[in-house]
Amino acid sequence: MASSKKAQSVSPLAPLGIEAAMKAKEDPNSVVRPKIFDEFALTDRVGLVSGGNRGLGLEMAIALAEAGAQVVYCFDLSKEPSEEFKASREYVSKLGNGSRLEYFCADVRNQELLWKKAEEIGDKEQRFDFCIAAAGILKPHVECLEYPGHEFRDVMEVNTTGVLFTAQAAGRQMARFGRGGSIILIASMSGSITNRDHAWVSYNTSKSAVLQMARSMACELGEQRIRVNTLSPGYIYTQMTTAYLDKEPHLFDKWSGMNPLGRLGRPDEMRGVATWLASDASSFLF
Repeated sequence: MASSKKAQSVSPLAPLGIEAAMKAKEDPNSVVRPKIFDEFALTDRVGLVSGGNRGLGLEMAIALAEAGAQVVYCFDLSKEPSEEFKASREYVSKLGNGSRLEYFCADVRNQELLWKKAEEIGDKEQRFDFCIAAAGILKPHVECLEYPGHEFRDVMEVNTTGVLFTAQAAGRQMARFGRGGSIILIASMSGSITNRDHAWVSYNTSKSAVLQMARSMACELGEQRIRVNTLSPGYIYTQMTTAYLDKEPHLFDKWSGMNPLGRLGRPDEMRGVATWLASDASSFLF
């Protein structure tokens, strides 16, 4: 006997998959077309990316624009956007889908400023749909018993406290507009495992805290259809890791060998998963 209970949730793109196939069978004249790319589309959506002046943050911002986001607001410490950002902004303007990148200067440690900036974005765009908290720093390795207090605090304030403030700023606007949304916190494999030779007590601790932060926020914000997830990349060859490897070049081969593929990751390899998490294709992932 068929259940009389109604589905608790329905995709805005329904019917999909099997349901679409069954409806097509009932109506031979119906038009059949693939919808999987529609599920990944970010058409008309608005969001925020911290650490978006270069590196992983900017790489993911471009991907979101390519997926159709109306505007991706990127912010970083630099008062002026980098040459990479300027080139990326021009590139996005030529996509032909109406997407754009915007830049503003902000410090992730300034909670009041981030809340204010996010509110200004909400006022202007009248929606807020996604957030990627990608800003982070990496300090030189120091033995844990000798680690300076000021350096530990610096890493924790940017990599953990700054992530919270960024997520708060975006989440407040998502709650304000009542459309739900997706918050993506960039953690690291170092939050789950420890490289014995380079433990990075501050970095590992900060990223472990981000993982737990996401779990707590996901539970609290889920009722408002605001999803919170983390990405924990392995070693990615970015400007930040390049600067570190320049000082300890012997680690290049060592880090590459720790990966089953035998190489470091590319920044562009984060594009797909970031777009997936920001889109409706991951609507039950939290």
